[in-house]
Amino acid sequence: MLKLGKTLSLLSGIVGLAMMSQSVQAAGETIRFAHVDGAEWQTSKKGSAAVIFKNIVEGETGIKVELFPAGALGNEGEIIQQAQEGLTQVVMVSGAMSKICKAAQVLDIPYTFPSATVAWEVLDGSFGQELAAHCLEETGLRTIGYGETGFRNFTNGVREVKTPADMAGLKFRVQPIPLYVEMVKGLGAEPTPIAWSELPNALSTGVVDGQENPVGTIYNNNLHKLQKYMILDGHVYAADFLLINEEFLQSLTPAEQAVIKRAGKVAGAMGRAIQQFNTAEGVTKVVAEGMQVYSPTAEDLAKFKELAQPAVKKWLAGELGNQANWIEKLDEAVKAAQ
Repeated sequence: MLKLGKTLSLLSGIVGLAMMSQSVQAAGETIRFAHVDGAEWQTSKKGSAAVIFKNIVEGETGIKVELFPAGALGNEGEIIQQAQEGLTQVVMVSGAMSKICKAAQVLDIPYTFPSATVAWEVLDGSFGQELAAHCLEETGLRTIGYGETGFRNFTNGVREVKTPADMAGLKFRVQPIPLYVEMVKGLGAEPTPIAWSELPNALSTGVVDGQENPVGTIYNNNLHKLQKYMILDGHVYAADFLLINEEFLQSLTPAEQAVIKRAGKVAGAMGRAIQQFNTAEGVTKVVAEGMQVYSPTAEDLAKFKELAQPAVKKWLAGELGNQANWIEKLDEAVKAAQ
């Protein structure tokens, strides 16, 4: 009986260990994917990226992907911290990336990318790979795809802007980020940092004359109804970073990792496509609803670049310190892509 009891006890322990092992494995087979955009894949750049990522991963592995769109788990700063802590495995963010990986700020240097296709070539090429590797070391998060928030453009309710001289005296709402403040100063206008939630009221009451955002954002948030003029200067190309917690990724099998990395690239491309559609459709819609839109010439843009870039690069070089060589690396990558 004693022998039987020991045997049963041993079997019980083995079963318990097996159950614990299954529990750990099951926990590791669920990915929480968070972002702050809408859930609709037809209109939301991050939403579409998340949906296609989920479908690929769930279709080709045993991993379940739970989606948390529209800031369900917090703002970008909060979800990126959750990803670093491993509470959320995958996130898609834009501006928050530069707060944890300073080198990512170089992508916001104004008038760097002449077109989206050049930006894609740079980000999908050696520069983007090197930046991803650097940010992985800095943050513990691996970039598995680059999406797109889109080119940012100036709007205002006072007068048509065609050249930097037309910016003089105008007050523009900017994000509370020094790089944007320096950019608008360099162009001869007055930057006014205001929270996104306060922007409509600031435009309605005349606290500011204008603002800057991607066309899709302007249209979808009805900012075109508060502004009369837009210049498609595309001063900043905003990228989305699709990130995964590296420790979690390494806990998966090589086959699962391969699927996730491929899904990340496809998701980034999907987000870009939706954003491009939103931009093209947005321009048509704001014009149809009475907004005057100016598409600047190459000569016009050269004047904007000449004034805006030096001020921003000077500030950014001081901010980056011994990492300031990322500015030169990006310039070289853009030239090669063109």
